[in-house]
This record gives sequence, C-alpha cells and structure tokens, in this order.
Amino acid sequence: MASWTFGLDLDETLDTPVFLQIARAILEAIQARRLKPDERLPGTRTLAATLGVHRNTVVAAYDELVAEGWIESSPARGTFVARDLPLARVRRATTGLARRPGFDLLHPPTRRRPQDPPRDRRTIVLAGGAPDLEHVPKAALARAYRRALFDRRAALLDYGDPRGELALRQQIAAMLAEERGVVATEDEILVVRGSQMGLRLIADAVVGPGDRVAVESLGYPPAWVALGRGRLEPIPVDADGIDVDAIAALVERAPIRAVYVTPHHQYPTLVVLSAARRLALLELARRHRFAIVEDDYDNEVHYRGRPVLPLASQDRSGVVLYVGTLSKVLAPGLRLGYVVAPAPVIERLAEHRRYMDRQGDRVVERAVAELMEDGEVQRHARRMRRLYGQRRDAFLALLDRHLGDVLRVESHDGGMALWAHAPGIDVDRWADAAEANGVWFATARRFTFDGRPRPYLRLGFAAADEATLARAVRRMTDVVP
Repeated sequence: MASWTFGLDLDETLDTPVFLQIARAILEAIQARRLKPDERLPGTRTLAATLGVHRNTVVAAYDELVAEGWIESSPARGTFVARDLPLARVRRATTGLARRPGFDLLHPPTRRRPQDPPRDRRTIVLAGGAPDLEHVPKAALARAYRRALFDRRAALLDYGDPRGELALRQQIAAMLAEERGVVATEDEILVVRGSQMGLRLIADAVVGPGDRVAVESLGYPPAWVALGRGRLEPIPVDADGIDVDAIAALVERAPIRAVYVTPHHQYPTLVVLSAARRLALLELARRHRFAIVEDDYDNEVHYRGRPVLPLASQDRSGVVLYVGTLSKVLAPGLRLGYVVAPAPVIERLAEHRRYMDRQGDRVVERAVAELMEDGEVQRHARRMRRLYGQRRDAFLALLDRHLGDVLRVESHDGGMALWAHAPGIDVDRWADAAEANGVWFATARRFTFDGRPRPYLRLGFAAADEATLARAVRRMTDVVP
C-alpha cells in the first residue's frame, strides 16, 4: 500500500458541499499525476479521521469519483485510482465551468447581428413595434391568472395539448371571424410562444434544406433566420408591397416552397399590398402549389377606416399559413402568438412543437382566454388604438416642425412606427450620434437583405408619451449630420 498523506483545508461556510470539496481535491491530484493509476487511496475511516469529518462524507466523495470513473472500489482490495485513465495530458480540475467550450460551434444564424436597442433608461428608444406596457391591464390579468392557477378541474399544471388551450383557440377563432374575416375552427389554430416560434415551426414542416423561399428584400430579419434552412430569394418591395411579378418570374426559373410576406403593414415600410397583387399572389400560389406565410403582426393597430382583410380571408385553396400575435395588443412578455392553417397542417406543426417545446404556458393561455371572453382584451385594444393614434399625430407634428426640411415621412393609416426618408443624409452616422445624445432609432440597413445602407429611418412612437417624443425629436435635431 502506497503511503499518501491527504492534506486539504475544508470550509463548511462555502456553498460547495464538503463531500464535493473532498472529491474535487482527489480529482485534481489524479489529473496532476500526483496520484497514479492503480495507486491505493486511504480507507474511508482513515481519511475521515484525518479530515475530521463523518465517514459518510468521505463515502459520498468516493462514490462520486467511482461514478465518474476516476477511482475503483472493491470490498476485498480497497479503493484505488482507476487503471484505465486516459494517457493524454489533462487540465487541472477547476471548481467551476470551463471558460471555453471544448467543441466547435457552427456559425451564428445570421450573416450580420443587428444592434439591439440600448437598455439604458436614460436613452429614449424609438423602437418600432414596441407597445406601451404601462397600460397593460395587469390587475385584470393577475386575477384571471390566479383563477386559472387554482382551478382544480382544469389541471393546468399538467401536460396539455401542444396546439394550445382549447379556450384560447376558441377565442382566437371568434376574434378572427369577427374582425378579420378569417373563418377557422379551433382545430385549425395553433397557439405558440410568439410569432417567431410559429415561423420556425412552419419552416420545420414546410421548408426542406435548400428549398427556395421568397422573402421581402426590405423586411424582417428574424423571419429570415427562422426560414433560413431554405435558400432565401429576396423580392423587391415598392409602394404597392412585394413585387408579385418578380415572384412569378422566380417561379418560372425554379420551383419555390413558400413566400413570406407582411401584406397589411409591410415591415418595415408600412405599405399595404395592393388588391391586384393580393389576388395575383393567391392565384400564383394555387397554380404552383407553394405556401404563403402571411405575417399579420399588428392588425389591431389601425387608425382610419377598417384594416385591409388578410390574404387568409380570401384563401380558398389552402395555401395561406396565417401568423398572428397578441404581443402588440397585450405584451410581448406573455409570448402568445398563433398560426392558422388547414387542420392537417396544424397537426403537423403540433408534432414539431411537441418535440421542441411540448406545449405553451397553459395558465397564461387560460387567463388570456378569460380576458378575451369578458371583452377586456378588446376594450384594451380600443383604448390603446386611440392612445397610439394621438401619439402618432403628435409625433408627426413634431417631426414636421423640427425636421421637416430633413425628413419626408411616409403617411399610412396604421402601425406603431413611421418610415421616414432622409435624402442626402448619412442616416447611420446620424443614428450613432443620436444614440450618443440619448435617443435610439433604427436605420434601413437593419432591414435590408443585402445589408447595404439606404437613406431611411424607422421611428417607433407607441411606447413613448408625447413629452418623451418631444425630447427625442429635440435630441435628434441637435445632431443632424
């Protein structure tokens, strides 16, 4: 038996249990070759007496090392360092995770990483699409959440339907039929954790590696990432929306699997897809059997007249996969979106969802369903639409007064942001200077498929009150290039 004096200072005040401190010390000795393969270790009683700990603590340390294969224990022989340790030199053990992964990562999902808005509260963030969370009906939501959580009959803390809570799917179906002309049953609706998950599930079910997918060349980069397993084909966007003739020309050259489009308020320009192009796109998809992924991300935010009905309301061929969200009308943190499609498509999406996420938050889904059934969500949407409309008008007036000779703001009937043309100005340099002066906004480079700059800004206004918008415009004005 080799003689080995085990020296270790134990600290019971540490978060690390004593048995793990012992195990790590032995492991470090093995990795540093101070203990050789097949070298005998002290018995548990002997080591416990040396360290002044209970024998069971040493037993637990040895058991940990046996389970990991570092030592071997035999009732007849005793405890030894394992014989078949790797001969290659190993690093000295540490008390935490390794600083770097011991394997290679694939490339990031995007060719360029967009800059996120700053979280510094001193900076005014004019992010397009962000709602005002101060007005969310938190008290009503909390009461509905509590009722759902303590409803013993519902068993909402158990596993559930990957398509989402039936009550919420029924309420979404009623909303779509009444407000958007989309007639769907609960079996044709999948509730997801935000529209981004819906897009990813669609990609998994519809788009194979290398399949062609047409996307708006000035568009929504997260959607490009979700659909990125295919080969993305950028299609121009003009004042009438996506160029359907360009899609037709693409189809003539090679088949496509899907088109991703934002026809109601094109993202980011807010233009509406014209009636002629809508009909042409639906017919093109029917004839060539490709899917139209319609992202109707802010249908509720419309200020004059009625919003244009979705493509899904005119779909008689089963080609449209309609993606919506409750993030704009309620809050993005609730992570509630939905996909509407023929029932066989929903079943396939639910299969993929089952292995990605299993299901959504059943308690939140039931609570929001109750608020929709009671009309609270609808009343909140009307209140916010009026408030956002007032802020939009005030913002337009401020921009005209202070930056009218610099910006040409496109006027549209809806949306939570403005699309502004700044001819002759380096808008990216302006954005950098503005951020240093305490206001953040996005430039067109953030939304271009080719990553090239264009002289346009996207200015969000919904999350800021009129006084904050006034400060933002002054700060922008102070640093115009």
